[in-house]
Amino acid sequence: MQQKAAFTDRKFLITLVFVTSLFMFWGIAITMADVLNKHFQHTMSLSKSQSAFVQFAVFGAYAVMGIPAGLFMKRFGYKKGVLLGLSLFAIGAFLFIPAANISSFAFFGIALFIVGCGLSTLETVAHPFVASLGDQRTSDQRINFAQSFNAVGAMLGPAIGSYFLLRNNVEGSTDLTSVKILYAVIGLVILLVAISFSFVKVPATTDPHAVPGEDAAAVNIDVTPDKKLFDHKHFVWAVAAQFFNVAAQAGTWAFFINYGHEKMGFSDAEAGNYMVLFMGMMLAGRFIGTFLMRVIAPNKLLAAFALGNIIMCLIVAQSFGMVSFIALLMINFFFSIMFPTIFSLGLKNLGTRTQQAASFLSMGVVGGAFFPFIMGAVADKAGIANAYYTPIICYIVIFLFAYKFYKVKH
Repeated sequence: MQQKAAFTDRKFLITLVFVTSLFMFWGIAITMADVLNKHFQHTMSLSKSQSAFVQFAVFGAYAVMGIPAGLFMKRFGYKKGVLLGLSLFAIGAFLFIPAANISSFAFFGIALFIVGCGLSTLETVAHPFVASLGDQRTSDQRINFAQSFNAVGAMLGPAIGSYFLLRNNVEGSTDLTSVKILYAVIGLVILLVAISFSFVKVPATTDPHAVPGEDAAAVNIDVTPDKKLFDHKHFVWAVAAQFFNVAAQAGTWAFFINYGHEKMGFSDAEAGNYMVLFMGMMLAGRFIGTFLMRVIAPNKLLAAFALGNIIMCLIVAQSFGMVSFIALLMINFFFSIMFPTIFSLGLKNLGTRTQQAASFLSMGVVGGAFFPFIMGAVADKAGIANAYYTPIICYIVIFLFAYKFYKVKH
């Protein structure tokens, strides 16, 4: 009888706690950028198109840093990769202090770009790191569990940002003190985490040190080492699926408040409050998805969730009032497992190529820089509800990957 694979080994517990916390930290940083965007419109008299540079600086860093982070991780290992990511995150946060002192949006852009480089490095390293902390057969569960805390961070980011930055906004005020203090505290917290993690002794992980001849189902061994990375079709499909997944996610999030305002009659503030519930649906989906993966194969659950979002988009596009709005909330529930599960399936049996593959999968975030423009163009011409037909294309690609093209071919 084959013994059921454990979630992780006891020797990895402390490392798992630290690495899981990273998922929460970059969730806070990314969603806080949305609040920062609005705050800069007030305090620096920026138009919406100008303030959008906040997101461009952060997500643009993913395109720049993804491959270098993967190469650094491959050369120096997971632990030093995490320390590099935390260091860049902290440096970028501390640069908010001089940027606020001279009220320079360009300087803020540089600081945000460096923060983004840190976040990109952490994402590139953390996913394969978590996957390697135990049996490969439970790597999907570990990544989804860790991503649950990313969803917690995604809820905390807007809450923290709104409390410290938007709560006391005064019309015409140019005071950036709150930004300076908030990011100084963030920088200190991240620096303390980096110092603490530097003292953690990380046990030898499973996949990069796998020995040929071991059980390939349990250990991440490249059973076809003569192949180049992009000859592994399951990996190539995972990169495509990840690009379309983040594209659909970014578009859906970008126009959530617009849908609530235009179709449900909510004020912007009310629609913004519903966004906390919206992020909460993702958190619920992560925990439920992690549990369901104990009894349902990860690829099958991913296929089911992709179909679920196709149905939800069709309902949202019909403008059925509260029924459509609930369907919109459910889209984030079905989003929940997509990023981590695509990531985990794409890394299967890549052995020593795992770190390099992780850098390309992390760069899938770049999809989020393009798709909102497409949804926005459709919304301008045909209405916000009809814009929700467009992500269906993305879910079809994800379904095809989960249904057929996830398979590792020897």
